[in-house]
Amino acid sequence: MADIARITEVIEPEVKALGFDLVRVRLFGKSEVGDDEIALQIMAENPATGQLVLDDCVALSHRISDRMDALEEAGDVLIEEAYRLEVSSPGIDRPLTRPKDYAKWAGHEARVNLNVAVEGNRKALHGDLVGIEGDAGAETVTLEDKKSGRVSFPLGDIHSARLVLTDRLIAATRPLDTSGADDILEEQED
Repeated sequence: MADIARITEVIEPEVKALGFDLVRVRLFGKSEVGDDEIALQIMAENPATGQLVLDDCVALSHRISDRMDALEEAGDVLIEEAYRLEVSSPGIDRPLTRPKDYAKWAGHEARVNLNVAVEGNRKALHGDLVGIEGDAGAETVTLEDKKSGRVSFPLGDIHSARLVLTDRLIAATRPLDTSGADDILEEQED
């Protein structure tokens, strides 16, 4: 499988060049997407809105494709086999991937899967995110787990985490920008 750290190193400057923040880079195998190709998923957001609109996704997709094609032509092949590029906004029930996500979304419900078990030999936690503390590289996340109560664990022990869609989260999220949605609906009706 491809080197995700190297892919991220190539993609992040392209994302930043358009004024966006990179949320996640993930490579899905064929079995995970049920297709003949693997999928390279890029999640990014406009820091001012916390989302990407359709035009943003298109612009970012073209920029990333052009960069990866240029590298391939120069002999630096990042992904050996055929793949599909997917560029998207993280959505309301977004993945938590960066330390700032744990600070920003404190007080909201989250599901966290750990690589290393915590109290009660549990790796899967679900509850209200309390927040994050500590210096870069040594951060500790705290969650008010529904079963175990308050638990803390190193940020580096997290396998995956995402917000849970709740009324409270919807109320706290900026209104989605739906510009361009009518154009999509019209195209689908034709």
